[in-house]
Amino acid sequence: QVQLVESGGGLVQAGGSLRLSCATSGRSTFSTYVMGWFRHAPGKEREFVAIISRSGTNTYYSVSVKGRFTISKDNTQNTVNLQMNSLKPADTALYYCAAGTWRISAGSYDYWGQGTQVTVSS
Repeated sequence: QVQLVESGGGLVQAGGSLRLSCATSGRSTFSTYVMGWFRHAPGKEREFVAIISRSGTNTYYSVSVKGRFTISKDNTQNTVNLQMNSLKPADTALYYCAAGTWRISAGSYDYWGQGTQVTVSS
């Protein structure tokens, strides 16, 4: 069973930064699954944010966050991180870590964390 636990969310002013982390259940998760970040804002559908390949070599971002967010993997800690810079109020959402395949659709991900809230004030 794959377990994912997000942390690092909080309240930040517009223009600020946050770093989200997703702790996985082990090294096998990293070697088996592609890891992604999604977000869900009230009244909106769940949205793809970023994805990183199993090797960590390839990444892909949504247009709305490209150039501001960076996804990375720490193989020693078995964590997937999302560095978020230049945050905007539109980035306010519940952020989820997920394990699945190289797709941007939420339905391609088999395992999800419980989410961590990010709130950006104007």
